[in-house]
Formats: sequence, C-alpha cells, structure tokens
Amino acid sequence: MKEMSIISRSFGTHDGSFHADEVTACSLLLLLDCIDRDKVFRTRDPDVLNRCDYVCDVGGVYQADRRRFDHHQIDYQGAMSSAGMVLLYLKEKSFIDAHVYDHFYKSLIMGVDQHDNGVARSEIGTASFSHVVSNFLPITYDVSPEEMNEAFFCAVDFVLGHLDRMRQRLKYTLACRNIVQEAMLRAEPVILFEESIPWMDNFFELGGEVHPAQFVIMPAGKHWKLRGIPPSNHERLQVRTPLPQHWAGLREEDLKKISKIPGAIFCHKGRFISIWETKEDAIRASRIVLSL
Repeated sequence: MKEMSIISRSFGTHDGSFHADEVTACSLLLLLDCIDRDKVFRTRDPDVLNRCDYVCDVGGVYQADRRRFDHHQIDYQGAMSSAGMVLLYLKEKSFIDAHVYDHFYKSLIMGVDQHDNGVARSEIGTASFSHVVSNFLPITYDVSPEEMNEAFFCAVDFVLGHLDRMRQRLKYTLACRNIVQEAMLRAEPVILFEESIPWMDNFFELGGEVHPAQFVIMPAGKHWKLRGIPPSNHERLQVRTPLPQHWAGLREEDLKKISKIPGAIFCHKGRFISIWETKEDAIRASRIVLSL
C-alpha cells in the first residue's frame, strides 16, 4: 500500500461493541487535533484500515511510528491498551508535554488500560471511568451497525469533553503555581490566600510534605474557609491537625457559642474544614486550634 493512499487525519478502529480504551484513544487524537471526526471508520475490513492514518485496538500491530496501536497480539506483553499507547505517542511526538502526560496517565488513562487488560480491581459501589463509558452501549445486544456507531460517537463526545476539562483544569492549576510557591516561602503554620485557587496539587508538587503549614485559609464564596492540610497528596481524607472535637458538626449559633467567634458558620464533622464569615474570623479560628 502506497503512502499516498492513506486518508489524511483518519482514524480506524473495530466495529461492533466498543470499550473505553479505543473510545479514549479516539478522543485523545480529536482533542489534540490529529484526526477529523468525519474520518473515523469503525470496521475490521483490512483494506479500509490500511488506508487509515491512525488505527487503534485492531489490526494486531503496535508500531507507533506507523501510528498502529493494538495491544491484543501475543507479541505485545506490555501494560498499555490503545489508550495508553496513543497517550505515549502524543508525548513522544511533542503534542503534549511530560506534565500533561503524567496528569492524564495518573488521573485517567492508567485506569482505562488496567480495566481493558483485566487487571483492575472492581469494588462494590464504585463505578470506574471505563464502566461509565461502557454504559453508552445500546441496552439491547441485537442492534444495527448504525445504532452502534451512533452510541460510539456519543461516548466519544462524552470522553472528549472530559479530557478537555481535565486539560483546562490542569492549565489553570499550573497558572496558580507561583501564588502557592510565594505563600509557601513564608514557612508559616497557616497559608493565607486572598483568592480561591487550586492549591493542593501545587503545594505537594512544590515539596509540601515537608512544609510546616497545618492549615490553609482562603475565600469560599462570600465567606472564608479554614482547611486542614493533609499529610501528603495521597492522604487527602486526613489532616495534619484536625479541628477541635467539640466543634465537629456544629453550625451557626452552636459553633459561635462554643468557639467564641461571632463569625462562625460551620465546622464539618470530619474536622478537616470550617467556614467563617470573614478572613479575620478564620485567622482567629486557626490561632485557637494551633494553641490547643
């Protein structure tokens, strides 16, 4: 097959039932503007697949330089599915940098790979991203190819939107990094932000595990929150210093009475966060807690 016969910016994958890995692979390539939506082909016809620019989850070949990303063949023993293969390709070809790659991989793609390769643990009461994508499949099994294709593109639209929001959130988080870094330089037990920003990922990536801060204070809508800092980025449900036990679960007048702070609004029963009317109220609350 001559190179000129390739349909530029096209994408091929198998027809029939679909899974999160090829849906995500397709969505990643759409997100990075590598393929066109109207050039997505779902088929097992080798003549059609051979003309596709990208082929994922079918074909029995993993050759990134040829843009062939299948993981079902016996000679591939790696941990990736087509989703992980495409994500790695996008990094190696500089469509995304290492930071974006790590964020996508650790937050989503690794789980998609593990699920598709049958190594992910399924826990009762928990739906994985792959389970959610699978729910886009038609309810009945005996459906027309047209109905299955329509369901596939509905799943692609969902995943594409999710990936785009992930990328935008990461961009915003990174844009706030200097603010977090400057606040950390003061090495105080309470970090105060004058605006509400995504701080936690930045905090720990900047060495937060060894930072002495115990609390963060920042705006929360019209009010201010006092939030305990976790021991690490992997222990977000814990805090280094919990709020007082006798504040737990109290609201308004009850919390005002017990804390002796007139601007008290709410303390979570988990003792990791509390809400106060003003910044000064939150600062006062932090001092009370640290004095204990």
